[in-house]
Amino acid sequence: MATANYQKGLLERLQNPVYAVEYLNEALREGSQEIFMLALRDVAKAKGISMVAKETDLNRETMYRMLSEKGNPNLSSLNKILNTLGLTLTIETKENAA
Repeated sequence: MATANYQKGLLERLQNPVYAVEYLNEALREGSQEIFMLALRDVAKAKGISMVAKETDLNRETMYRMLSEKGNPNLSSLNKILNTLGLTLTIETKENAA
């Protein structure tokens, strides 16, 4: 039962864009594509996978595959998802990333 409560609380917190950004950035710092994709899926679930799929013109099943541990979306699909979530992909120097 604790897992369900954690997941529900996480999804509620991820509706806050500032929290979602930090969550995704922390997943990126882990250096694992699998961790980042699962984190991005959590953020998408917080908004609603069906809604994100509709707004990106991707079907729900494709969204789940892209946002799985083995997911490997192309950059245009990733940008569509991020845009729908109110986020953007940026690059910064390592000095600024710390």
